[in-house]
Amino acid sequence: MKYILYARKSTEDDDYQILSIEAQIFELKEFAAKEKLEIVASFEEAKTAKEPGRIKFSEMLSLIERGRADGILSWNPDRLARNSVDGGKIIHMIDRGLIKALKFPTFWFEPTPQGLFMLQIAFGQSKYYVDSLRENVTRGMRQKVRNGVWPSKAPLGYLNNPKTRGIDINQEKASKLKKIFELYATGNYNLRELAEWCKRVNLKSNLERDIAISQIHKILQNVFYFGLMKYKGEIHEATHEPLISKKLFDKVQEIMREKGKPQKVKKHDFAFLGLMKCPCSAAITAEKKIKPSGREYVYYRCTKKKGPCQEKHFLRQEELYAQIKSFLQKVSLSSHDTEKILTELNKEEIQAKEQTKTSVQNLKEKLTETEKELEKLLDVYLDENITAEEYASRKEKLIKQKIGLQEEIRDFEQKGLSWLEPAREFVLSLNQATKLLESENKAEMTTFLKNIGSNCILQNRQLIFSPKIQHKLAAERSEAASESLRFSKMWAL
Repeated sequence: MKYILYARKSTEDDDYQILSIEAQIFELKEFAAKEKLEIVASFEEAKTAKEPGRIKFSEMLSLIERGRADGILSWNPDRLARNSVDGGKIIHMIDRGLIKALKFPTFWFEPTPQGLFMLQIAFGQSKYYVDSLRENVTRGMRQKVRNGVWPSKAPLGYLNNPKTRGIDINQEKASKLKKIFELYATGNYNLRELAEWCKRVNLKSNLERDIAISQIHKILQNVFYFGLMKYKGEIHEATHEPLISKKLFDKVQEIMREKGKPQKVKKHDFAFLGLMKCPCSAAITAEKKIKPSGREYVYYRCTKKKGPCQEKHFLRQEELYAQIKSFLQKVSLSSHDTEKILTELNKEEIQAKEQTKTSVQNLKEKLTETEKELEKLLDVYLDENITAEEYASRKEKLIKQKIGLQEEIRDFEQKGLSWLEPAREFVLSLNQATKLLESENKAEMTTFLKNIGSNCILQNRQLIFSPKIQHKLAAERSEAASESLRFSKMWAL
């Protein structure tokens, strides 16, 4: 009688349980020598048997169908099958006489009615083990969700803590994840540009791959980042620390609804593409031209997709770059001056801690009412007075209301400090302009201009830019100081 040796481990991970399959083969070969069994083929498989579809298992049955062997040698019946389909195939082939013997060092089997009955019981026990394990794991995951803990792999920006079984912030990636939301909330970026920004700042996925446009789309829609979690289609409160506020998340959703679906990746990567529009409201495109001398130049012009356009001029990238640098020089602040101003702001922060107690108390009362409504809603659902769909919908609304109230309370408690953070950001942005002039990073210059203003128009080969009011005042003050200096020099002459 000819046998096929079949060994299987329960995972496809090369490092996990790798000794298990080696031990099986050693024991099976030793058993075959002892029982004087002829082995004509050997199959090893690293795949779970809880679902049908194992390739090596199918190849083994195919050899038996063709008459190459008439017996199987394996460690235990659960190595052959943990599901009813594969177990049924084995028993059916025994009934047809294709499999004449099954040998197990740990299990006795003979192709008799009693032997088949015992084999069916063994397969049934294997399936029961898998089903029970799945049920227990699922029950445990549901309990983690009820406790406010994410039961699966942490999203980008977070880490699974193996000790606490909780979710911690990934300090290395969290600030970059938050920046994605902040950039998109400006309305000046599409998903493609954010994916390119992730490459520039070296933000990778959890698998250390470049972040795709589709992944950016999912990140921006994930409620996990402002302190909730969606599991099995239902919104739950969570205990992990949020990366962003609900206000920022809602702003992103609003802009996403306006912009629609993700945009396609463009073929060329021009430094200032997407920054400007034409006075006719059409987009500005860029194209590369090669002179007879062989030198390459990049030009920017109107796409003329909105109809006839009076702008017939091309603007070379070098000239556009010079105009951008000229503006950056007007809104730049040295690192030394930046440190001095930030030090003064820190002193102001210490002196400005006042709270609005009445408003906070009113908000806390509303928060308590919302929590009571959540409890009442659960009671109504448990009494089967509303459907599961209606419960999930009303619960999601109340939880979002609760999160919003909690954010308002935090805002009021820090009301006296609300101006400090924008002031710091403004000062740092002036210092960033200085750093951009030093690095000459054109792509980052485009990002910077989008952050501090809007309505970039290319008209008569001139960049017309509408900066935020504070940056506009800074530029005007710098320009006035420069004019005053020139006038003083002329008067001296």
